[in-house]
Amino acid sequence: MRDPATQESPEVDVFIAGAGPVGLFLANECARLGMSYRIVETNATQSTHSKALAIFPRTFEIFDMAGLAEPFSTAANRVTRVAFASHDRRLGCIEFAPSETPYPYVAMVPQDVTEKLLLEHLRSTGGDVEYETTLVSARETDSGVEATLERGGVTTAVEAKYLVGCDGAHSTVRHVLGLQFEGGDYAEQFMLADAITNDVLRSDEMQLCPSQDGPLAIFPMSPTRRRLVATVGELDGDAPALDLVNDLLAQRAPEGLRAESLVWSTYFRIHHRCCAEMRAGRAFVAGDAAHIHSPFGGQGMNTGLQDAWNLAWKLNLAVRGDANDALLSSYSPERYPIVKGVIETTHFLTTALGSSNPVAQGIRDTVIPVVTHIPQIQRAFVERLSGLGNSYKGSPVVDGSGRRYFDDSLRGGRGIGHRFILMVPAAGSAILAAAQGLAERFSDVLELRSYGGRDSLLIRPDGYVACESRGSDATALKPAEEVLRKQVRC
Repeated sequence: MRDPATQESPEVDVFIAGAGPVGLFLANECARLGMSYRIVETNATQSTHSKALAIFPRTFEIFDMAGLAEPFSTAANRVTRVAFASHDRRLGCIEFAPSETPYPYVAMVPQDVTEKLLLEHLRSTGGDVEYETTLVSARETDSGVEATLERGGVTTAVEAKYLVGCDGAHSTVRHVLGLQFEGGDYAEQFMLADAITNDVLRSDEMQLCPSQDGPLAIFPMSPTRRRLVATVGELDGDAPALDLVNDLLAQRAPEGLRAESLVWSTYFRIHHRCCAEMRAGRAFVAGDAAHIHSPFGGQGMNTGLQDAWNLAWKLNLAVRGDANDALLSSYSPERYPIVKGVIETTHFLTTALGSSNPVAQGIRDTVIPVVTHIPQIQRAFVERLSGLGNSYKGSPVVDGSGRRYFDDSLRGGRGIGHRFILMVPAAGSAILAAAQGLAERFSDVLELRSYGGRDSLLIRPDGYVACESRGSDATALKPAEEVLRKQVRC
């Protein structure tokens, strides 16, 4: 094994540009896994607005594995139903309560709260964000990446082994790397309103409202506080006023809903764009720096947080000197198909809910009541939005389904760390002896555990199955050994 301590080392392992939810989560993972880091943010403080809101079950499982779940669980308004409702009738409803997770709901947590909780946890580990500090440029060096920073008119440089751009849709890192941001724009303009409303709607149900006037989505943060997202025609003022919001609700929302005051509102345009390649040498992009799409479906922050989760353990093994380049190279081919799927889902919801074609509207309003009663459609809808169905099948460093794995042994921040976990059947003494030998050969990167299942599973440090095989002797572990050799040094 190569000893990282013998190498000439930059001053930090990971430099993170951008301290939104994705950058803060990545910084927390650096701290948990023992990597040194710096994280900078152009703004003077964290966000004070609700912005991104929904945290879906798989993201919550990730927070659990990272040791972050408890305060989010306390702060969340829990949504367990998704209704499709026009102004004058209810078209259908899907129960959002997957049984295979301890988090069978959508957690509604405003982005300012999410950032506050992530920052508090980061500070509890001795870390912090460097505010009012901007990444100006970056270049790769022999030993890492040199980033040029500007703060208060003073320019400085920092050298890191790796650079990650979590710096939003106008990402400096993406531009510096020359990564293509492919896709298109929506012609419509949108409004977002964080509103105090009356309590005519359930607080455990979100509504997707199709209309000939344009789509509306309603996300409950509490019994009387809701996020409203809708297309608008002409802009009225610098931000949507209360009268405009109520006019839109009167046109498109379930009957009786009314906004009584606004906490925050804004106009915005949306795009559907992503980077097919999210890595260039020692630099990476994640979150909105790598992909943006319609807010219908509430997937944006979740996708970015899962980017960071996928990347952090790979960077950690690279920093430790344990990773082959194939492991870092797997970031884009693993994340890109999932990002594309999210873009396709949110684009479909946006266009289907807001179609102005009378024929398309009639078909939509006829089909929704039918399909929302079909169990297979319900399961597929929940699996897609929840993230529980995401897998890394087809990854160059995965053999098999690449499915999610989650059980109590992985929870709480210490259940899974930087090492792969080899799960072998507890009843198989022959395979256990072979597994002990494999764990000794890969001792720096592999931990052995027995469990009550029938298959041997190689679990990655992000809780996805890298390989699974059935058998009771040493040959059953050959696929796991081959998968390990593809991505780690021994």
